[in-house]
Amino acid sequence: MADVRDLLTGLGYTEVRTHLQSGNAILTSRSANPARLEGEIEKGFKDALDLTIHCLVRTGAELRTVIGGNPFDTEALDGSRMLALFLSKAPDQTLLAAFDPRTLGPERIHLGERVVYQWCPDGILAAPNVGAFVEKHLKVAVTNRNWNTVTRLGAMLDKA
Repeated sequence: MADVRDLLTGLGYTEVRTHLQSGNAILTSRSANPARLEGEIEKGFKDALDLTIHCLVRTGAELRTVIGGNPFDTEALDGSRMLALFLSKAPDQTLLAAFDPRTLGPERIHLGERVVYQWCPDGILAAPNVGAFVEKHLKVAVTNRNWNTVTRLGAMLDKA
């Protein structure tokens, strides 16, 4: 993660902080355009480390909205058994109507804005692979984080 911090700092971002080995970073940028940042960071990884990665960026406000919108906040008390699946873009409504991920577990999957919440009371490995389903059928990139990571990132924002 030190390499990630160095790379992001080298790209001109400030206040760069990473969270464990999670692949997540909190940073400050002059640009408020998440899509632009995604492209810059992806190019930076390719140029500096010869890595092709897909990067998803959320603003601090967007991350706080995800945290505040948790539909399972009274049920899913173990954050290691809850996922936030971040989507690269809002799904096409026609595809969503045909391939709604909530059919995989109607009481344990909830849709938010560019996020899918998945509660996995029996553990993540026992739960349906919603991320793969969404990528395949809704044609969007997905990266998931357990709820502990999401809330720690939120706490990191609050300390900025």
